[in-house]
Amino acid sequence: MKYVVVCLFLAFAVAIGRADGAEPIQPTAEDKCPVCGMFTARYSNFVAEIIFKDDSYVTFDGPKDMFKYYLNLETFAKGRTKTEVDSIYVTEYYGLVLIDARQAYFVTGSDVHGPMGHELIAFSNREDAEVFKKDHRGTALLEFGEVTAALITSLGRMR
Repeated sequence: MKYVVVCLFLAFAVAIGRADGAEPIQPTAEDKCPVCGMFTARYSNFVAEIIFKDDSYVTFDGPKDMFKYYLNLETFAKGRTKTEVDSIYVTEYYGLVLIDARQAYFVTGSDVHGPMGHELIAFSNREDAEVFKKDHRGTALLEFGEVTAALITSLGRMR
């Protein structure tokens, strides 16, 4: 009887977790960033991912390439729309865990670089992001919806 109760509880927990979005995945050694072609598992401190409602996914070597892809789906994923996206994750800078990108705070212009140079550095709370921005000479603190294609392009030009 205990076994049945435990199984039902676990099944219920999985169903609840799925209602809020797909769980993050760990990139495999074969997963490549669709923007730059880098193997994403090599960059676990910066990995980002998009999981679609059909359970397919793409991984990225950092939030910058993830945003480049997401903001230009028609270029990188012909036929896909944002309504097909189930979950978006980024790696939290201090905790090194995948967090919901739509709830994250991003610091730009800092002296901390990712695999592709200047990067959006992700945080799960505003306070950590503000401290990091001050300590690492960041230029802006943004929420998910404030990140634009123009900003992503400008990060590629920073020296």
